Amino acid sequence: MYCSGAVLIGIISVIFAHLGDAAAGLRYRIVALNAWSMLLIAPLGMITITWLTRLLFNGAQGSGIPQTIATLHMHNFMLVDKILTLRIALGKVLMTCLGLICGASIGREGPSVQIGASIMHAFSRAMRQHNDVTRHGMILAGGAAGMAAAFNTPLAGVVFAIEELAHSFEQKSSGRTLTVIIFSGITAIALLGNYTYFGRANTSIPVGVAWLAVLVCGVSGGLAGGLFARCVIRLSKGLPGSLRPFAARFPLGFAALCGLLLALIGLVSDGATYGTGYLQARGIIDGTLHYPASFFFLKYLSILITFCSGIPGGMFAPSLAIGAGMGGWIGQFLPHTSPGAVVLLGMAAYFCGVAQSPLTATIIVMEICDNQQVTLALLATAFLAFGVSRMICPHPLYSVLATGFMEKTEQKEIQKKTDPSPETGPS
Repeated sequence: MYCSGAVLIGIISVIFAHLGDAAAGLRYRIVALNAWSMLLIAPLGMITITWLTRLLFNGAQGSGIPQTIATLHMHNFMLVDKILTLRIALGKVLMTCLGLICGASIGREGPSVQIGASIMHAFSRAMRQHNDVTRHGMILAGGAAGMAAAFNTPLAGVVFAIEELAHSFEQKSSGRTLTVIIFSGITAIALLGNYTYFGRANTSIPVGVAWLAVLVCGVSGGLAGGLFARCVIRLSKGLPGSLRPFAARFPLGFAALCGLLLALIGLVSDGATYGTGYLQARGIIDGTLHYPASFFFLKYLSILITFCSGIPGGMFAPSLAIGAGMGGWIGQFLPHTSPGAVVLLGMAAYFCGVAQSPLTATIIVMEICDNQQVTLALLATAFLAFGVSRMICPHPLYSVLATGFMEKTEQKEIQKKTDPSPETGPS
């Protein structure tokens, strides 16, 4: 029966991809007609997302990866049932697409992880499974399959399950995880074709002076990614200064402020910072687009603002775009290395600097660009970035966010038990 769940994950991932592309396409048309209109559309869109999420899809906020990791460590499955619901999964799809329309700097890969986990958890309940290991295994398999189907990277899905979601790979769940990823991947390929996320990058990095790019990208990506992760962790514990009480008292007003800032950054960048950054990253990889260093900084800032807003959406695709921008800028100073190769190294370095998952970073960049020639250089860059990032941010981003989410969820449950008075509205 869990194979049916895997097929469903693949189908929903394809639908999500089409809806996301349609949302991004609508935004491009709006910006092309009148770029200044985003000053109105972005704040109104962020208000709408915040209001709908709190009213109808409470629990859909954020990436989805920390929530999935948290459920893998929970043994109170009544609590898990409230986190991994099909209602929240639907909210992830709808609100992420709406966020792409209004210019939020988000991706659909993180939400796909929680969506996949929710689907497999629903199948686990339908199968009346009661063993904790089996139920956690289904959640793990669904989350990994969601990520694999979103990027069309089955191998990266397996590594992601080992390195990021579970930090281990139990023998009992390994076969199920592989099966679910394979079936969801086959479904996505059958519907979309055997494509690569960023096309095919035919480039190589011969051993020698060209490997200077490994050192430069590894250190730069580790520094930038580690600083980003540290900022996100700090912001997850509370906004600085007077922003915290303002956001708590006027959540819709704060959402509008975030939308206005995103629109202003979008105007400065000529629209390059809106959305996932997919087209920008692909253009940088194939050499058809060239961006100044400001693209890296402005995209960096737009993701932080989007995270502060709390709307549903992931950071994977925008992080790859930032890494591509960083690599594209560094490449002009390294004439002995192919510019396209430096871009790939920048993507792996920054992605690893943020997530601190060197194997996932290596495999995902290798698969999304269909290039095995640079695997060794990617691996060396990712591990160097991992070491540098750890010096700046000692604890992995998603693990810290998962721990914080779990603590807040448990505190809410305790408050509900001690305060039996009915709630007057969504929190």
